[in-house]
Amino acid sequence: MTTRVQPVNEARDPVIRRSLELNAPQKVLIGVGIAVSFVLFLYLAATQSMAQPILMLLGLLLGFTLFHARFGFTSAFRRMMSVGNGQALRAHMLMLAVAVTLFAPILAFGISFFGQDVAGYVSPVGISLIVGSFIFGIGMQLGGGCASGTLYAIGGGRTVMFITLIFFIVGATVGAHHLPFWTEELPSFEPISLATSTGLGYGGAWLVSIVLFGLIAWITVIIEKKRKAPKMAPLPTAQGWKRIFRGSWPLFAAAIALAVLNALTLMTRGTPWGITSAFALWGSKIAGMFGVDVASWGYWQGANAAVLESSIFADSTTVLNFGVILGAFIASAAGGLFKFSRITLGNFSASVIGGLLMGYGARLAFGCNIGAYFGGIASFSLHGYIWGILALAGTFLALYLRPLFGLSVPKSNDSVC
Repeated sequence: MTTRVQPVNEARDPVIRRSLELNAPQKVLIGVGIAVSFVLFLYLAATQSMAQPILMLLGLLLGFTLFHARFGFTSAFRRMMSVGNGQALRAHMLMLAVAVTLFAPILAFGISFFGQDVAGYVSPVGISLIVGSFIFGIGMQLGGGCASGTLYAIGGGRTVMFITLIFFIVGATVGAHHLPFWTEELPSFEPISLATSTGLGYGGAWLVSIVLFGLIAWITVIIEKKRKAPKMAPLPTAQGWKRIFRGSWPLFAAAIALAVLNALTLMTRGTPWGITSAFALWGSKIAGMFGVDVASWGYWQGANAAVLESSIFADSTTVLNFGVILGAFIASAAGGLFKFSRITLGNFSASVIGGLLMGYGARLAFGCNIGAYFGGIASFSLHGYIWGILALAGTFLALYLRPLFGLSVPKSNDSVC
């Protein structure tokens, strides 16, 4: 049984009308996703601190939201740079506006669920950040997805993204090994917070941030009009309350949900949502199994030493990542959309290179589209804004590289991260 969306202008075209139909729910897969999630929740509750099962649930909701809205960072940047469509970037600005509104009191007053210290992602500005964010921008356009996009695309069965993830992990591990050179041997400024480094305080930093988001949104509208950018294609969805579980969500709804979930993550574990530090951990543990002395790396000294020695299930970022994959898997199955896709030589090669660039770039830039861009800007860190600008520059260059791998550079807008 399929569910149709409400009629839209394009629905008079029978081809488009068929594309707006939902597939039947894949009930067996939904059951498998729920069962695995339940078992993982019980295991975490029995073996880890109480924060870990809560974070797994937050990860589920993050993955569910990302998939249902096809909320993209890679595609948002690509749409803007290729055809001038800024709808998704405006959704980013709404997400960030809600996030700074929630983060400001949490960071100012140290609000947390378990009494732990609370800190945002405020990182140095230097050569490491510039190079890392730029090559991450290239990598996400070749790899077919950003950090969050890689996870939720895997949950949706996009086969080539498993290749991207493998080399994402490799790149993150090598980047962790090289990070001391980039941060200690090359020029860098101290971390700059709009709230604590400028005298503005969190109230003033919030106001400046809101003005910046509004300015960026206004600029995207001007660009759209000037370039006569095409609108984003409609996605299949259900009607009424069923839309929560089946079909696409409006971008603005997902933007608000992601901001709220990130704030809840901050209060649960003391830091915002992140993804790629777990990739460096997984890769380092695998390298250690093959005799590599990863414990001697500068990256794994100090507080990080305990992370390397502990179970991956004690790592909150790992738990969040598992939750995102499972949440996206359940969402894709609910929409009848889980299906393994075909791998070609072109997208395989692009995924290898893209994964390596994203993994390495994320370590150099102190995070990815989530940890550096979303989490950094939400934490009032200057490095988050610089990350976004340099990732856009990397995206522009990647538009000329994608055809070399048989990847399209759309003249109209796609909807996949």
